[in-house]
Amino acid sequence: MNGMIAQTIQLALAPVFVLVAIASIMNPLSTRLGRVVDRSRELQRLYKETTGEEHDDIVREARSLDLRIAIIGRAFLLLVLSGLFIGTTVVLLFLEEFAHIGVTGVAAGAFIIAVSLLMWALLLFLRETREATRVLRIPEMYLERERDL
Repeated sequence: MNGMIAQTIQLALAPVFVLVAIASIMNPLSTRLGRVVDRSRELQRLYKETTGEEHDDIVREARSLDLRIAIIGRAFLLLVLSGLFIGTTVVLLFLEEFAHIGVTGVAAGAFIIAVSLLMWALLLFLRETREATRVLRIPEMYLERERDL
């Protein structure tokens, strides 16, 4: 019996490492969300104080930030769902071993879903970073490309 417990724990370690990866991805996402929210609050303050082209720039950036907030929110949702499926995988592995319920296929399916959700979240993370770099490019006038430095 003790050998079965040790073997099941070893088998469950791989999914648990995926949980660590999920938590590691959530950390920078959380930081990015905080920065986006802070910037959006600043833009909301500036919104009332601007007109013309400057106002249009504020609105364009606010739209981008709104999109980024939505993307990060979806990525968080997918990461949490992935974590829940990882937990389900671990529970199913233990049920298989100790209750002798034939759920190996279900456990494998839960793990595949978890990894798929994780990959989807990573694609959203990539999309959010691409949106951030698209909008936050340095205007050409500040780069003075005509000068050799």
